[in-house]
Amino acid sequence: MHMEMKDNLQEKSGKQVRNGIYHTMWRWHFYAGLVFAPFLIVLAFSGAVYLFKPQIESMLYQDLFYVENVEHQTLSSNALVGNVKKAYPDAGVTGITIFAEDERTMKVGTIQNGELVSVFVNPYSGEIKGALSVEEEFMTIIKKLHSELVVGGTVANRLVELAACWAIILLVTGLYIWWPRNRAAIWGTILPRWKSKGRTFWRDMHAVPAFWFSLGLLLLILTGLPWSGVMGEQINRLATSTNSGYPPYALSFMEKPESITVTKDIAEDVPWAAENVPVPSSINNQYVPLAIHDIVRIAEHEQVQRPFSVTFPKGETGVFTIATSHSKPFDSATLHIDQYSGAVLTDVRFGDYGIMAKAITLGIALHEGRLFGLMNQLIGLVLCIGLIGLIISSLVMWRKRKPKDRLGAPGKQVDKKIKRAVTLIMLGFGIIMPLVGISIIVILILDKVVFTRIKPLKEWLG
Repeated sequence: MHMEMKDNLQEKSGKQVRNGIYHTMWRWHFYAGLVFAPFLIVLAFSGAVYLFKPQIESMLYQDLFYVENVEHQTLSSNALVGNVKKAYPDAGVTGITIFAEDERTMKVGTIQNGELVSVFVNPYSGEIKGALSVEEEFMTIIKKLHSELVVGGTVANRLVELAACWAIILLVTGLYIWWPRNRAAIWGTILPRWKSKGRTFWRDMHAVPAFWFSLGLLLLILTGLPWSGVMGEQINRLATSTNSGYPPYALSFMEKPESITVTKDIAEDVPWAAENVPVPSSINNQYVPLAIHDIVRIAEHEQVQRPFSVTFPKGETGVFTIATSHSKPFDSATLHIDQYSGAVLTDVRFGDYGIMAKAITLGIALHEGRLFGLMNQLIGLVLCIGLIGLIISSLVMWRKRKPKDRLGAPGKQVDKKIKRAVTLIMLGFGIIMPLVGISIIVILILDKVVFTRIKPLKEWLG
């Protein structure tokens, strides 16, 4: 009898602990979802649009991007840039982009009145098809919305990163809440209960799709973090310290550059893994600088795949930079060319990357919908729509259970030891993701100093 009572008490105690953890996890999940839902909707919407960048741009800028008559022979790059200089005598030319399709115009990057402007030239006739401000390009606006909430600046960028990091915690805590307890039924776990109504229906519309989408969404979030300000820098340092990132200099038999300038400072469209490759200097041996078409020939001789960009040298010791990053990741290339001799000073390809940089490069291509064509884009679109659907269903579910005079947060009447244990788990996430750690510390301070001391606020929050 005594043993039976002891077993019952232990079972009851274990159940209380599990329920306590469940409710505490639910509470973190609830507040994180409520705060970051608007940001995640913006990220999902802008990401879904950006996935189809090639198709959308081709439709919006058809007159600029394409020529009507494809001929056998193109004019030299020098002649095409010369036409741009004649049409825009006060503009500074920064580089060119040559595309793979025969019917595409050549893009010439310029600076006009301090503004970046792309000029599009017919490669066969030399006719200037038109110009487009980079800041006013539709996809530039979408990209800025996705990474900086349009307003731009460090604060907006960090908010986006914080939302993305908290989305990971939302997925983890959500899976914990979803995990079936004391039942083996597939309905309500991996299949929704279609005939149910009210909160049960919306709970299934949130929890069941979340289970199916969780791995894909986690992968989508993780592959976007290399661009972030804080986590991106941590990933960069980890790749460098473990020698699994980009090579500092690809041609090991040559003298290493000691430049503090890195490739991302001087060139556009550089692959992520080559952004921090040091930039060498051209050696002026009283040579005349090479013509642009000579650099294009070097790119083709070195088998750089189109589309590729050529960024022009800045100053007497500057170099030409050939880069391609917007096609297949295996074709990624970054070359620095001496502007006088045409010597290849740096040549970094996908095969030169460390294992971590290769994985991140493939991840970035997956994130942007470039890894395996249209199917990649469609899978990304489904995940983005799915995320928006999860957020909408959670808001509906919340509104259905929310009391009129309260926020409707899950109850927090659980053992303090359990709350501390879960908080430590959250802080563990914060160690990995510093912005999350800072936000958790801020939340804990506000909870102790503000929320618990203002009685109406305390009652409303629950």
